[in-house]
Amino acid sequence: MKTDIEIAQSVQMKPITEIAKVAKIPEDAIEQYGKYKAKIDISRLELQNRRDGKLILVTAITPTPAGEGKTTTTIGLADGLRLIGKDVCVALREPSLGPVFGVKGGAAGGGYAQVVPMEDINLHFTGDFHAIGAANNLLAAMLDNHIYQGNSLNIDPRRIVWHRCVDMNDRQLRFVTDGLGGRVNGVPREDSYDITVASEIMAVLCLASSLADLKERLSRIVVGYTYDEKPVTAGDLKAAGAMTALLKDALKPNLVQTLEGTPAFVHGGPFANIAHGCNSVTATKLAMKLADYAVTEAGFGADLGAEKFLDIKCRFAGLTPSAVVVVATVRALKMHGGLPKDALGTEDTEALKRGLPNLLRHVRNMTEVYGLPAVVAINRFPTDTDNEIECLREACAELGVNVVLSTVWADGGRGGMALAEEVVRLCEQPSNFTFSYDEQDSIEKKLNDIVCRVYRGDGVILTPQARKQMKQLEEHGYDKLPICVAKTQYSFSDDQTKLGAPENFKITVRNLKISAGAGFIVALTGDIMTMPGLPKSPAAERIDVDTESGTIIGLF
Repeated sequence: MKTDIEIAQSVQMKPITEIAKVAKIPEDAIEQYGKYKAKIDISRLELQNRRDGKLILVTAITPTPAGEGKTTTTIGLADGLRLIGKDVCVALREPSLGPVFGVKGGAAGGGYAQVVPMEDINLHFTGDFHAIGAANNLLAAMLDNHIYQGNSLNIDPRRIVWHRCVDMNDRQLRFVTDGLGGRVNGVPREDSYDITVASEIMAVLCLASSLADLKERLSRIVVGYTYDEKPVTAGDLKAAGAMTALLKDALKPNLVQTLEGTPAFVHGGPFANIAHGCNSVTATKLAMKLADYAVTEAGFGADLGAEKFLDIKCRFAGLTPSAVVVVATVRALKMHGGLPKDALGTEDTEALKRGLPNLLRHVRNMTEVYGLPAVVAINRFPTDTDNEIECLREACAELGVNVVLSTVWADGGRGGMALAEEVVRLCEQPSNFTFSYDEQDSIEKKLNDIVCRVYRGDGVILTPQARKQMKQLEEHGYDKLPICVAKTQYSFSDDQTKLGAPENFKITVRNLKISAGAGFIVALTGDIMTMPGLPKSPAAERIDVDTESGTIIGLF
């Protein structure tokens, strides 16, 4: 059986200029990065009079080690829509090098439902992440230099909240002491690093609607507080202009293609358990303007990615999805039902029934809380039995939601045609899209609404530190912003060991911090960290280059 990278390398890609023609993008708007990828200069497109296409959100059940295949389904669905004669574009996030070299893997799909060039997308791509890291670290350098040069803004070095970043899993950098070596080498202080996808600048880039909006958002970023506890921003440091210069090209969406030649915009990639987990607003809106159907995804399970896509991204960008696809596998649901990973290949409808509440809770959230038409896509494995599939159908039918089998990993777009037909049908259904909370409510009320309505828990507990921070956010006028909950992706709760659909739990918020540039409040729960570490046997050990041909091998 071929690996993902072997499949990707076996397919002859089309020149990106041909893909641009499919998407109706004129030649003078294409900025090529080699033969098979390009950035799109939106300022050269006449989009004002084009109507928006239907927006389709692909989300999933709570992740397990068994895998769900959300990105693969997203790509296969887009190819399936094209095969049934629809005009379609797909919009995805860019992968982070941390997961690529760590344990999770890339984010370019799998099997015969991939975006290519797969190696480029999963590694340096067009340099967007490098630009984000440079802008992030420029701001950090200017902040420390300001303190070194006399500190006219009266910044308290103990109240600095801006971290440096690097796009790599490196636990050694979680907590550092810098500025050592004497007076000429800076002011000594405790510091820390985030992974680049956790940087607020990543969220800012993905939510910015224009270059002017990007600069304004960057200027609002809070980097620390004065001795009398007033916020200090990037604008106060006069850093926004230079940061915008570094990010000017990164703001332009990247155009690539699926294995079957469907236009794909791969742009931006904030972590969904830390930030809002969606590709850029510019890429999503561009896909909607250029095609009748735009297929996009949100990171991790629907309680994280979809909640933030709907409550943050759609709220800011004025988007309304026409349909939602909830991806699940029989294997993953049996794992939620308590079955160990090595036993997932045998039929066990009882374990499946025990795991089904996880799927049903996600589906209910999409249809009842957010008021959107939904379909369950079962990413089918050869070991799935007809009895197990029928069990799934019956459970979802009680909610009025159809189950469609997807075989896009093995069959590409052909395996997504049935799902495409159901999605087209759903896009014509009425919806009553609404948010899960009112942003004008108090911070605590918004947190309780997310926990009770989306996670189906019993409410939120704020630690004394979080309560103090909430009071400060209210005093500084930040309390009417949306909430971005940072929690484990492996459970509805903040305890990753509680699989399935746990009940009678509360979420403990230990830290509240403002992302004023992005425009939301981050609520940190559990033991969420903004700098992951490598596993005992990282994927990097198996990635190599054939020195004769220069071909990358071992990349999934």
